[in-house]
Amino acid sequence: MYKFKTEPYEHQKDALKRCWNKESFAVFAEMGTGKTKIALDNACILYNQGKIDRLLVIAPKGTYMNWVDQEIPIHVPDYVEKEVLAWKPSNSEKYKAQLRHFRMNDYKLKIFVMNVEALSTIKGLKQAALFLIGRSMMIVDESTTIKNPKAKRTKNILSLSREAKYRRILTGSPVTQSPMDLWAQMDFLDPEILGQQSYYAFRTRYAVVITANAAGGTHKYQKIVKFKNLSQLGKLVSPHSYRILKKDCLDLPDKVYTKREVELTDEQQVAYKDMKANAMAVLKGQSATALNVLTQLIRLHQITCGHMKTDGGEIINLKNSRLNELMQVLGETTGKVIIWANYIHDILNIEKAIKDEYGPTSYCTYYGATKSEDRQKCIYDFQNKINDCRFFIGNTQTGGYGITLTAASTVIYYSNNYDLEKRIQSEDRAHRIGQKNKVLYIDMVAKGTVDEKIIKSLRNKVNIAKEISGEELSTWI
Repeated sequence: MYKFKTEPYEHQKDALKRCWNKESFAVFAEMGTGKTKIALDNACILYNQGKIDRLLVIAPKGTYMNWVDQEIPIHVPDYVEKEVLAWKPSNSEKYKAQLRHFRMNDYKLKIFVMNVEALSTIKGLKQAALFLIGRSMMIVDESTTIKNPKAKRTKNILSLSREAKYRRILTGSPVTQSPMDLWAQMDFLDPEILGQQSYYAFRTRYAVVITANAAGGTHKYQKIVKFKNLSQLGKLVSPHSYRILKKDCLDLPDKVYTKREVELTDEQQVAYKDMKANAMAVLKGQSATALNVLTQLIRLHQITCGHMKTDGGEIINLKNSRLNELMQVLGETTGKVIIWANYIHDILNIEKAIKDEYGPTSYCTYYGATKSEDRQKCIYDFQNKINDCRFFIGNTQTGGYGITLTAASTVIYYSNNYDLEKRIQSEDRAHRIGQKNKVLYIDMVAKGTVDEKIIKSLRNKVNIAKEISGEELSTWI
């Protein structure tokens, strides 16, 4: 009898009943409903029954360390003997030896966690293949990351899947752009599910394709103009999947919090290190008042968001992965989304990225420069189900008070404000009378920076702007 470490919700129990002993299965669960726990409990059940002794987890760069640092320690029972290793693109002899030792069978559940980008490399593919020798299970978290059948990582992951006895995919939104997204995800699980041996055969079956002329008439290309046989496609996928929506999870808490980690680029790391040293030097040369500390904190925080301001007031863009990670998160979500950003520069960058990806009518902005009449239109368009407006982009200083945004049940903090009251008020724009769903709050965070400290303080109901003092300087900067 399997004993859970953390008590599952009813929808998690239902999912496990459906999938625990199946070789291939898809958990299509909206973000915040606990699909990671379902997958881990499933793996532990199979391990207890002697059916697997290895688990390979492939997840996006922004979430794969969450499996190691949070999800596995929280959900895997203590009586399950386990050894966990996170992928590193390291050539050190120490890590190579660690990998060799890790692959040895010693009657433990070995859990190898890799980021999906690593599977684009020969090194990553080799280590994954060596690990999968034996009784193994393979999980692809946020499986839309392998939806492109032409991508190297997709091809590599599909080839690896044939070596795993059990396979799972996890995602909140299996179709982000078109039903064609399903082919690679289902092929990973089992090519027999769809019965199409190639993507092109699948496309022929479920899409109407025409030959179109490229701009300028220089060449021709294949263009999908509509889809067909979708009810049949749904019937093929349904027996091998389980759908979970937040609105159906009656025992979930009203507010669910999660983090999405972002790695600083090399350029950001250099800028952050220099700014931190400069901040310490500046504060040593003057009285370390709360205002002085907060000023230096803001400068460091801006770097984690991908920009910095010179002494002359010029804003310099830094190469950063936060915006790409945001777009990845948006691709995984369903329904309307509120995006809060602390800096106007962030809002403008987000606006451009969403406009390019989803079109000019897919969003509205709400911040200091937004005209009064445009603010009202923004709220109306966002709240109105008929309109295309899916994304509300704003800052908490302007949009965090007094307005109702209950059309959204997902709230993303791209960059946080330091004022606790603004955080509380902005959370309540979605979580208020009229909200019929549970609300998911996602904080984007650069690990090992002031970003982490800001979010930790806000979650612990600490008002940074009021509490920070010179004595605490070393813990903040």
